[in-house]
Amino acid sequence: MAELSLEEIRARVESDWTRVVDVLSQKIALGAVSAKGITADHMKASAEFVAEEMRAQGIDARVVQSTNPDGTPGAWEVIGSKIVDPSAPTVLLYAHHDVQPVPDESAWETPAFEATEKDGRLYGRGAADDGGGIAIHSGALHALGDDLAVNIRIFIEGEEEMGSPSFIPFVEKHKDEFESDVIIVADSGNWSDTIPSLTTSLRGNTDMDVTVRVLGHPVHSGQFGGPILDANTLAAMLISSLYDENGDVAVPGVLAEEPIGGLQRDMDEATVRRDAAVVEGYQFAGTGSLAARMWTKPSITVIGFDAHPVEGSFNVIADSARFRLSLRTAPNQKPAEAQKALADFLVAHAPFGAEVTVEPGENGQGWAMNPDSTAVAVAEAAMESAFDVSPVNKGEGGSIPFIPELQRIFPHAQVLVTGPEDPKANAHSPNESISLPALKNNVVTEALILQGLAAGK
Repeated sequence: MAELSLEEIRARVESDWTRVVDVLSQKIALGAVSAKGITADHMKASAEFVAEEMRAQGIDARVVQSTNPDGTPGAWEVIGSKIVDPSAPTVLLYAHHDVQPVPDESAWETPAFEATEKDGRLYGRGAADDGGGIAIHSGALHALGDDLAVNIRIFIEGEEEMGSPSFIPFVEKHKDEFESDVIIVADSGNWSDTIPSLTTSLRGNTDMDVTVRVLGHPVHSGQFGGPILDANTLAAMLISSLYDENGDVAVPGVLAEEPIGGLQRDMDEATVRRDAAVVEGYQFAGTGSLAARMWTKPSITVIGFDAHPVEGSFNVIADSARFRLSLRTAPNQKPAEAQKALADFLVAHAPFGAEVTVEPGENGQGWAMNPDSTAVAVAEAAMESAFDVSPVNKGEGGSIPFIPELQRIFPHAQVLVTGPEDPKANAHSPNESISLPALKNNVVTEALILQGLAAGK
Protein backbone atom coordinates (compact mmCIF):
# COMPACT_ATOMS: atom_id res chain seq x y z
CA MET A 1 0.00 0.00 0.00
CA ALA A 2 1.51 3.29 -1.13
CA GLU A 3 2.09 6.00 1.43
CA LEU A 4 0.18 9.20 0.74
CA SER A 5 2.08 12.44 0.48
CA LEU A 6 1.26 15.46 2.62
CA GLU A 7 -0.16 17.16 -0.47
CA GLU A 8 -2.42 14.18 -1.24
CA ILE A 9 -3.74 14.11 2.32
CA ARG A 10 -4.35 17.86 2.29
CA ALA A 11 -6.23 17.54 -1.00
CA ARG A 12 -8.41 14.76 0.36
CA VAL A 13 -9.20 16.73 3.52
CA GLU A 14 -10.00 19.81 1.44
CA SER A 15 -12.39 17.91 -0.82
CA ASP A 16 -14.15 16.48 2.24
CA TRP A 17 -14.18 19.71 4.22
CA THR A 18 -17.81 20.70 3.71
CA ARG A 19 -18.89 17.30 5.02
CA VAL A 20 -16.66 17.56 8.11
CA VAL A 21 -18.07 20.97 9.04
CA ASP A 22 -21.60 19.72 8.40
CA VAL A 23 -21.06 16.71 10.68
CA LEU A 24 -19.82 19.01 13.45
CA SER A 25 -22.74 21.40 12.89
CA GLN A 26 -25.26 18.57 13.13
CA LYS A 27 -23.58 17.31 16.27
CA ILE A 28 -23.86 20.75 17.90
CA ALA A 29 -27.58 20.86 17.07
CA LEU A 30 -28.22 17.62 18.96
CA GLY A 31 -27.65 19.37 22.31
CA ALA A 32 -26.16 16.28 23.96
CA VAL A 33 -26.07 17.68 27.49
CA SER A 34 -25.30 14.72 29.75
CA ALA A 35 -26.25 16.74 32.85
CA LYS A 36 -29.86 16.40 31.68
CA GLY A 37 -29.59 12.62 32.06
CA ILE A 38 -26.95 10.29 30.68
CA THR A 39 -29.57 7.62 29.99
CA ALA A 40 -32.03 9.99 28.30
CA ASP A 41 -33.28 9.70 24.75
CA HIS A 42 -31.35 12.77 23.58
CA MET A 43 -28.10 11.12 24.67
CA LYS A 44 -28.98 7.89 22.88
CA ALA A 45 -29.78 9.92 19.75
CA SER A 46 -26.38 11.61 20.00
CA ALA A 47 -24.64 8.25 20.30
CA GLU A 48 -26.57 6.86 17.32
CA PHE A 49 -25.58 9.88 15.24
CA VAL A 50 -21.91 9.36 16.04
CA ALA A 51 -22.12 5.61 15.39
CA GLU A 52 -23.71 6.22 11.99
CA GLU A 53 -20.98 8.71 11.13
CA MET A 54 -18.29 6.21 12.13
CA ARG A 55 -19.98 3.51 10.05
CA ALA A 56 -19.86 5.88 7.08
CA GLN A 57 -16.07 5.92 7.54
CA GLY A 58 -15.82 2.13 7.46
CA ILE A 59 -15.91 1.45 11.20
CA ASP A 60 -18.10 -1.40 12.42
CA ALA A 61 -19.61 0.85 15.07
CA ARG A 62 -22.47 0.24 17.49
CA VAL A 63 -24.11 1.88 20.49
CA VAL A 64 -23.85 0.09 23.82
CA GLN A 65 -25.26 1.22 27.15
CA SER A 66 -22.82 1.04 30.02
CA THR A 67 -23.62 -0.01 33.57
CA ASN A 68 -22.83 2.14 36.58
CA PRO A 69 -20.82 0.66 39.47
CA ASP A 70 -24.06 0.33 41.47
CA GLY A 71 -25.65 -1.75 38.71
CA THR A 72 -27.96 0.96 37.35
CA PRO A 73 -28.07 1.78 33.62
CA GLY A 74 -25.28 4.14 32.52
CA ALA A 75 -24.25 6.19 29.53
CA TRP A 76 -24.75 5.49 25.84
CA GLU A 77 -21.30 4.67 24.47
CA VAL A 78 -20.09 4.21 20.88
CA ILE A 79 -17.57 1.45 20.25
CA GLY A 80 -16.38 -0.28 17.11
CA SER A 81 -13.42 -1.32 15.04
CA LYS A 82 -11.93 -1.72 11.59
CA ILE A 83 -9.30 -4.42 11.20
CA VAL A 84 -7.26 -3.96 8.03
CA ASP A 85 -4.40 -6.29 8.90
CA PRO A 86 -4.08 -8.38 12.09
CA SER A 87 -0.31 -7.88 11.99
CA ALA A 88 -0.55 -4.08 11.75
CA PRO A 89 -0.52 -1.74 14.77
CA THR A 90 -3.89 -1.04 16.40
CA VAL A 91 -4.92 2.49 17.33
CA LEU A 92 -7.76 3.39 19.68
CA LEU A 93 -9.43 6.72 18.88
CA TYR A 94 -11.15 8.36 21.85
CA ALA A 95 -13.50 11.33 22.05
CA HIS A 96 -16.75 12.05 23.91
CA HIS A 97 -20.12 12.97 22.48
CA ASP A 98 -21.67 14.57 25.57
CA VAL A 99 -21.40 18.31 26.16
CA GLN A 100 -21.61 20.82 28.98
CA PRO A 101 -24.95 22.49 29.83
CA VAL A 102 -25.83 26.08 28.91
CA PRO A 103 -27.18 27.63 32.13
CA ASP A 104 -27.56 31.14 30.68
CA GLU A 105 -28.25 31.37 26.95
CA SER A 106 -28.38 35.16 27.21
CA ALA A 107 -24.59 35.10 27.75
CA TRP A 108 -24.15 33.72 24.24
CA GLU A 109 -23.72 35.95 21.22
CA THR A 110 -25.04 33.17 18.95
CA PRO A 111 -27.56 30.36 19.63
CA ALA A 112 -25.78 27.80 21.79
CA PHE A 113 -27.10 24.76 19.95
CA GLU A 114 -27.00 26.18 16.44
CA ALA A 115 -23.65 26.09 14.66
CA THR A 116 -22.70 29.60 13.57
CA GLU A 117 -19.64 30.38 11.49
CA LYS A 118 -18.01 33.76 12.13
CA ASP A 119 -14.50 35.05 11.44
CA GLY A 120 -13.07 31.62 10.75
CA ARG A 121 -14.54 30.01 13.86
CA LEU A 122 -17.57 27.77 14.33
CA TYR A 123 -19.58 28.67 17.43
CA GLY A 124 -21.83 26.37 19.44
CA ARG A 125 -21.83 24.25 22.58
CA GLY A 126 -19.59 21.26 21.98
CA ALA A 127 -17.92 22.75 18.90
CA ALA A 128 -14.53 22.26 20.54
CA ASP A 129 -15.29 20.04 23.55
CA ASP A 130 -15.57 17.49 22.13
CA GLY A 131 -17.43 17.62 18.84
CA GLY A 132 -14.13 18.77 17.41
CA GLY A 133 -12.52 15.51 18.51
CA ILE A 134 -15.22 13.51 16.73
CA ALA A 135 -14.75 15.66 13.61
CA ILE A 136 -10.99 15.05 13.67
CA HIS A 137 -11.45 11.28 13.83
CA SER A 138 -14.09 11.31 11.09
CA GLY A 139 -12.05 13.55 8.80
CA ALA A 140 -8.80 11.61 9.26
CA LEU A 141 -10.44 8.25 8.60
CA HIS A 142 -12.16 9.63 5.50
CA ALA A 143 -8.92 11.14 4.22
CA LEU A 144 -7.08 7.83 4.44
CA GLY A 145 -10.00 5.75 3.18
CA ASP A 146 -8.81 2.52 1.60
CA ASP A 147 -5.20 3.60 2.26
CA LEU A 148 -5.68 3.18 6.02
CA ALA A 149 -2.89 0.84 7.11
CA VAL A 150 -3.51 0.54 10.87
CA ASN A 151 -6.30 -1.23 12.68
CA ILE A 152 -8.76 1.14 14.31
CA ARG A 153 -10.80 0.84 17.46
CA ILE A 154 -13.04 3.65 18.62
CA PHE A 155 -14.54 4.70 21.93
CA ILE A 156 -16.78 7.77 21.86
CA GLU A 157 -17.90 8.25 25.46
CA GLY A 158 -21.26 9.58 26.61
CA GLU A 159 -20.58 10.82 30.16
CA GLU A 160 -17.20 12.55 30.21
CA GLU A 161 -18.72 15.83 31.37
CA MET A 162 -20.30 13.96 34.30
CA GLY A 163 -17.03 12.50 35.58
CA SER A 164 -17.14 9.17 33.70
CA PRO A 165 -18.50 7.04 36.59
CA SER A 166 -18.99 3.94 34.44
CA PHE A 167 -15.89 4.44 32.26
CA ILE A 168 -13.54 1.95 33.88
CA PRO A 169 -16.11 -0.83 34.46
CA PHE A 170 -17.17 -0.44 30.82
CA VAL A 171 -13.61 -0.61 29.48
CA GLU A 172 -12.79 -3.61 31.65
CA LYS A 173 -15.95 -5.39 30.51
CA HIS A 174 -15.07 -4.73 26.85
CA LYS A 175 -11.29 -5.02 27.27
CA ASP A 176 -10.76 -7.05 24.10
CA GLU A 177 -12.46 -4.31 22.08
CA PHE A 178 -10.11 -1.64 23.48
CA GLU A 179 -6.81 -3.52 23.27
CA SER A 180 -4.46 -1.35 21.24
CA ASP A 181 -0.87 -0.29 20.69
CA VAL A 182 -1.54 3.44 20.64
CA ILE A 183 -4.39 5.44 22.19
CA ILE A 184 -5.21 8.88 20.77
CA VAL A 185 -7.29 10.95 23.17
CA ALA A 186 -8.65 13.89 21.15
CA ASP A 187 -9.97 15.91 24.09
CA SER A 188 -7.32 18.53 24.75
CA GLY A 189 -5.92 21.33 22.62
CA ASN A 190 -3.14 23.27 21.00
CA TRP A 191 -0.91 26.11 22.15
CA SER A 192 -2.84 28.38 19.78
CA ASP A 193 -4.90 28.10 16.61
CA THR A 194 -1.66 28.22 14.60
CA ILE A 195 0.75 26.32 16.89
CA PRO A 196 0.03 22.63 17.56
CA SER A 197 0.67 20.80 20.81
CA LEU A 198 0.74 17.42 22.41
CA THR A 199 -0.47 17.45 25.98
CA THR A 200 2.53 16.15 27.90
CA SER A 201 1.11 15.81 31.39
CA LEU A 202 -1.88 16.14 33.67
CA ARG A 203 -1.73 16.80 37.38
CA GLY A 204 -3.37 14.36 39.75
CA ASN A 205 -5.77 15.42 42.47
CA THR A 206 -6.82 14.59 45.99
CA ASP A 207 -8.96 16.31 48.57
CA MET A 208 -9.68 16.24 52.27
CA ASP A 209 -11.88 17.86 54.89
CA VAL A 210 -10.03 19.40 57.83
CA THR A 211 -11.55 20.33 61.19
CA VAL A 212 -9.76 22.63 63.64
CA ARG A 213 -11.18 22.61 67.17
CA VAL A 214 -10.14 24.79 70.10
CA LEU A 215 -13.17 24.66 72.44
CA GLY A 216 -15.94 22.32 73.45
CA HIS A 217 -18.45 25.09 72.73
CA PRO A 218 -18.40 28.79 71.71
CA VAL A 219 -17.52 31.32 74.41
CA HIS A 220 -17.74 35.12 74.78
CA SER A 221 -14.94 36.93 72.90
CA GLY A 222 -14.69 39.68 75.52
CA GLN A 223 -14.42 37.31 78.45
CA PHE A 224 -11.98 34.79 76.93
CA GLY A 225 -10.46 36.56 73.93
CA GLY A 226 -6.67 36.94 73.96
CA PRO A 227 -5.21 33.69 75.22
CA ILE A 228 -7.82 31.70 73.26
CA LEU A 229 -7.80 32.26 69.52
CA ASP A 230 -10.94 31.49 67.56
CA ALA A 231 -10.97 28.39 65.39
CA ASN A 232 -11.26 30.40 62.17
CA THR A 233 -8.02 32.25 62.93
CA LEU A 234 -6.30 29.00 63.87
CA ALA A 235 -7.52 27.46 60.60
CA ALA A 236 -6.10 30.44 58.70
CA MET A 237 -2.74 29.98 60.45
CA LEU A 238 -2.76 26.30 59.58
CA ILE A 239 -3.56 26.98 55.94
CA SER A 240 -0.84 29.62 55.66
CA SER A 241 1.74 27.16 57.00
CA LEU A 242 1.31 25.09 53.83
CA TYR A 243 3.37 27.64 51.89
CA ASP A 244 6.83 29.14 52.22
CA GLU A 245 7.62 32.84 51.92
CA ASN A 246 7.70 32.60 48.11
CA GLY A 247 4.30 30.94 47.85
CA ASP A 248 5.63 27.48 47.01
CA VAL A 249 3.99 24.48 48.67
CA ALA A 250 6.13 23.63 51.70
CA VAL A 251 4.75 20.23 52.69
CA PRO A 252 7.42 17.50 52.90
CA GLY A 253 6.42 14.53 50.77
CA VAL A 254 4.28 16.59 48.37
CA LEU A 255 6.50 16.53 45.30
CA ALA A 256 7.18 18.97 42.48
CA GLU A 257 8.30 18.25 38.92
CA GLU A 258 9.55 20.19 35.93
CA PRO A 259 7.57 20.15 32.65
CA ILE A 260 7.59 16.70 31.07
CA GLY A 261 9.96 16.51 28.12
CA GLY A 262 11.44 19.91 28.92
CA LEU A 263 10.00 23.40 28.64
CA GLN A 264 9.78 24.60 25.04
CA ARG A 265 7.95 27.85 25.79
CA ASP A 266 6.84 29.37 29.06
CA MET A 267 3.31 30.58 29.68
CA ASP A 268 2.76 34.26 28.98
CA GLU A 269 2.09 36.04 32.26
CA ALA A 270 0.01 38.82 30.68
CA THR A 271 -2.23 36.25 28.98
CA VAL A 272 -2.71 34.27 32.17
CA ARG A 273 -3.57 37.45 34.07
CA ARG A 274 -6.12 38.42 31.43
CA ASP A 275 -7.69 34.97 31.12
CA ALA A 276 -7.99 34.56 34.90
CA ALA A 277 -9.11 38.18 35.50
CA VAL A 278 -6.35 38.66 38.09
CA VAL A 279 -6.76 41.84 40.12
CA GLU A 280 -4.21 44.59 39.51
CA GLY A 281 -1.27 44.48 41.88
CA TYR A 282 -1.46 40.76 42.68
CA GLN A 283 1.94 39.06 42.37
CA PHE A 284 1.95 35.45 41.22
CA ALA A 285 2.95 33.00 43.94
CA GLY A 286 5.72 30.47 43.65
CA THR A 287 9.07 30.24 41.92
CA GLY A 288 10.34 28.77 38.68
CA SER A 289 8.66 28.88 35.30
CA LEU A 290 5.01 29.83 35.19
CA ALA A 291 4.41 26.68 33.15
CA ALA A 292 5.82 24.45 35.88
CA ARG A 293 3.76 26.23 38.51
CA MET A 294 0.60 25.59 36.49
CA TRP A 295 1.35 22.15 35.03
CA THR A 296 3.69 20.05 37.16
CA LYS A 297 4.19 21.63 40.60
CA PRO A 298 1.61 20.96 43.30
CA SER A 299 -1.05 23.47 44.28
CA ILE A 300 -3.34 23.50 47.31
CA THR A 301 -6.66 25.31 47.17
CA VAL A 302 -9.25 25.94 49.89
CA ILE A 303 -12.42 25.09 47.98
CA GLY A 304 -14.83 25.25 50.93
CA PHE A 305 -14.92 26.83 54.37
CA ASP A 306 -17.62 26.49 57.03
CA ALA A 307 -17.86 29.67 59.11
CA HIS A 308 -20.56 31.86 60.56
CA PRO A 309 -21.69 34.42 57.96
CA VAL A 310 -20.94 38.09 58.51
CA GLU A 311 -24.63 38.88 58.63
CA GLY A 312 -25.87 37.86 62.05
CA SER A 313 -22.41 37.47 63.53
CA PHE A 314 -21.91 38.21 67.23
CA ASN A 315 -19.11 38.39 69.78
CA VAL A 316 -18.19 34.78 70.35
CA ILE A 317 -15.03 32.76 69.85
CA ALA A 318 -15.76 30.04 67.31
CA ASP A 319 -15.13 26.64 68.84
CA SER A 320 -14.37 24.88 65.53
CA ALA A 321 -13.79 25.54 61.86
CA ARG A 322 -14.02 23.14 58.93
CA PHE A 323 -12.53 23.55 55.49
CA ARG A 324 -11.94 21.45 52.40
CA LEU A 325 -8.59 21.33 50.61
CA SER A 326 -8.04 20.34 46.99
CA LEU A 327 -4.47 19.28 46.25
CA ARG A 328 -3.30 19.09 42.63
CA THR A 329 -0.35 16.72 42.59
CA ALA A 330 2.67 16.47 40.31
CA PRO A 331 1.90 14.17 37.33
CA ASN A 332 4.02 11.24 38.51
CA GLN A 333 3.22 11.34 42.23
CA LYS A 334 0.75 8.84 43.63
CA PRO A 335 -2.05 11.00 45.03
CA ALA A 336 -2.53 8.74 48.07
CA GLU A 337 1.08 9.45 49.08
CA ALA A 338 0.57 13.19 48.70
CA GLN A 339 -2.71 12.99 50.59
CA LYS A 340 -1.06 11.25 53.55
CA ALA A 341 1.86 13.69 53.53
CA LEU A 342 -0.53 16.65 53.62
CA ALA A 343 -2.72 15.11 56.33
CA ASP A 344 0.31 14.33 58.50
CA PHE A 345 1.61 17.88 58.05
CA LEU A 346 -1.72 19.43 59.06
CA VAL A 347 -1.94 17.40 62.25
CA ALA A 348 1.72 18.03 63.13
CA HIS A 349 1.40 21.79 62.56
CA ALA A 350 -1.73 22.42 64.60
CA PRO A 351 -1.38 26.07 65.75
CA PHE A 352 -0.92 26.39 69.52
CA GLY A 353 -1.82 22.72 69.96
CA ALA A 354 -5.38 23.00 68.66
CA GLU A 355 -7.10 19.75 67.78
CA VAL A 356 -6.83 19.00 64.04
CA THR A 357 -8.61 16.09 62.42
CA VAL A 358 -8.49 15.15 58.74
CA GLU A 359 -11.06 13.22 56.73
CA PRO A 360 -9.46 12.05 53.48
CA GLY A 361 -11.42 12.29 50.22
CA GLU A 362 -11.02 10.76 46.78
CA ASN A 363 -7.81 10.44 44.76
CA GLY A 364 -7.17 10.82 41.05
CA GLN A 365 -3.87 9.80 39.51
CA GLY A 366 -1.96 12.24 37.31
CA TRP A 367 -0.36 11.30 34.03
CA ALA A 368 2.86 12.01 32.14
CA MET A 369 3.55 10.98 28.57
CA ASN A 370 6.75 9.22 27.57
CA PRO A 371 8.53 11.95 25.57
CA ASP A 372 10.85 9.35 24.05
CA SER A 373 8.17 7.04 22.66
CA THR A 374 7.80 6.25 18.96
CA ALA A 375 4.23 7.53 18.95
CA VAL A 376 5.33 10.93 20.30
CA ALA A 377 7.97 11.26 17.61
CA VAL A 378 5.42 10.39 14.93
CA ALA A 379 2.88 12.83 16.33
CA GLU A 380 5.31 15.74 16.62
CA ALA A 381 6.51 15.22 13.05
CA ALA A 382 2.89 15.06 11.84
CA MET A 383 2.01 18.28 13.65
CA GLU A 384 4.97 20.13 12.19
CA SER A 385 4.04 18.99 8.67
CA ALA A 386 0.34 19.80 9.01
CA PHE A 387 0.71 23.20 10.70
CA ASP A 388 4.01 24.10 8.98
CA VAL A 389 5.46 25.13 12.35
CA SER A 390 7.18 23.24 15.15
CA PRO A 391 4.82 22.08 17.90
CA VAL A 392 5.04 23.59 21.37
CA ASN A 393 4.04 20.85 23.75
CA LYS A 394 2.28 21.74 26.96
CA GLY A 395 1.01 20.31 30.20
CA GLU A 396 -2.36 20.79 31.81
CA GLY A 397 -2.90 21.78 35.41
CA GLY A 398 -6.18 19.91 35.60
CA SER A 399 -6.87 16.20 35.63
CA ILE A 400 -8.41 13.68 33.23
CA PRO A 401 -8.55 10.65 35.56
CA PHE A 402 -9.48 8.11 32.90
CA ILE A 403 -6.20 8.60 31.01
CA PRO A 404 -3.99 7.12 33.76
CA GLU A 405 -6.65 4.46 34.22
CA LEU A 406 -6.39 3.54 30.54
CA GLN A 407 -2.62 3.41 30.96
CA ARG A 408 -3.09 1.12 33.97
CA ILE A 409 -5.39 -1.25 32.12
CA PHE A 410 -3.27 -1.21 28.94
CA PRO A 411 0.26 -0.64 30.28
CA HIS A 412 1.94 -1.40 26.94
CA ALA A 413 -0.10 1.17 25.01
CA GLN A 414 1.44 4.50 24.05
CA VAL A 415 -0.91 7.40 24.80
CA LEU A 416 -1.16 10.61 22.76
CA VAL A 417 -3.32 13.42 24.10
CA THR A 418 -4.32 15.76 21.28
CA GLY A 419 -7.41 17.82 20.64
CA PRO A 420 -9.23 20.63 18.89
CA GLU A 421 -9.18 23.38 21.50
CA ASP A 422 -7.16 26.59 21.59
CA PRO A 423 -7.06 29.49 24.09
CA LYS A 424 -10.04 31.12 22.37
CA ALA A 425 -12.24 28.01 22.47
CA ASN A 426 -14.12 28.88 25.70
CA ALA A 427 -14.85 25.23 26.42
CA HIS A 428 -17.35 24.94 29.31
CA SER A 429 -18.10 28.66 28.93
CA PRO A 430 -20.41 30.88 26.88
CA ASN A 431 -19.57 31.37 23.19
CA GLU A 432 -17.66 28.12 22.83
CA SER A 433 -16.03 27.89 19.41
CA ILE A 434 -13.47 26.09 17.30
CA SER A 435 -10.99 27.49 14.79
CA LEU A 436 -11.89 25.98 11.43
CA PRO A 437 -8.40 26.41 9.92
CA ALA A 438 -6.90 24.73 12.99
CA LEU A 439 -9.50 21.94 12.82
CA LYS A 440 -8.51 21.29 9.21
CA ASN A 441 -4.85 21.09 10.23
CA ASN A 442 -5.78 18.78 13.11
CA VAL A 443 -7.52 16.44 10.66
CA VAL A 444 -4.41 16.41 8.46
CA THR A 445 -2.28 15.82 11.57
CA GLU A 446 -4.24 12.77 12.69
CA ALA A 447 -4.21 11.29 9.20
CA LEU A 448 -0.42 11.71 9.13
CA ILE A 449 -0.14 10.16 12.61
CA LEU A 450 -2.12 7.09 11.57
CA GLN A 451 -0.03 6.75 8.41
CA GLY A 452 3.21 7.26 10.35
CA LEU A 453 2.29 4.65 12.96
CA ALA A 454 1.58 2.17 10.18
CA ALA A 455 4.99 2.83 8.65
CA GLY A 456 6.69 2.57 12.05
CA LYS A 457 8.17 6.05 11.64
